[in-house]
Amino acid sequence: MVSLVQRIAIGPGRHAPARFVLAAALLLAAAIPAAAQQPAPAAAPQAGVPDSLTINKLIWSAMAAVDQANQTGNYSVLRDLGAPSFQANNSAATLATVFAALRNQGINLSYTLALVPTLQFPAAIAQNGLLRIRGVFPLRPNAIGFDLLFQNVNGQWKIFGISVVPLVAQTQQSGPNRH
Repeated sequence: MVSLVQRIAIGPGRHAPARFVLAAALLLAAAIPAAAQQPAPAAAPQAGVPDSLTINKLIWSAMAAVDQANQTGNYSVLRDLGAPSFQANNSAATLATVFAALRNQGINLSYTLALVPTLQFPAAIAQNGLLRIRGVFPLRPNAIGFDLLFQNVNGQWKIFGISVVPLVAQTQQSGPNRH
């Protein structure tokens, strides 16, 4: 079984800061006491997995928010689109630091808005009620990987954790030719 905090990029760990936001969100979700995860008797039923159109909209919205934040250097809107716990744990300055490597590499995420993403597994609601969506945009020369967590807040899916990384193209490494 694949760990929730597994690397989705192939190659060196230079994208570790971008994964920090997702890892922190996963740890925060796991740290919530079991009693807090149980809905109150009068609480509305837990939201189910949205349809594929909504899933794609959530992905594209997150990608657009990161792209625009990287272009402007202003991460306030990305932060404000998040769930309350995402906002509490991430200042705009923290998000700027987290996505600095992506920004400094000049990765243009706007191209992701023109493609349907390839999901690595179907979107699912985890035991903690978070919607997890993980996949890839098959761009060239490097695909863009994403791992997103959303929390349903008052009927709207809000960013709870986010990781966006360029995936290093894997080349076949051949040893010395032996004849």
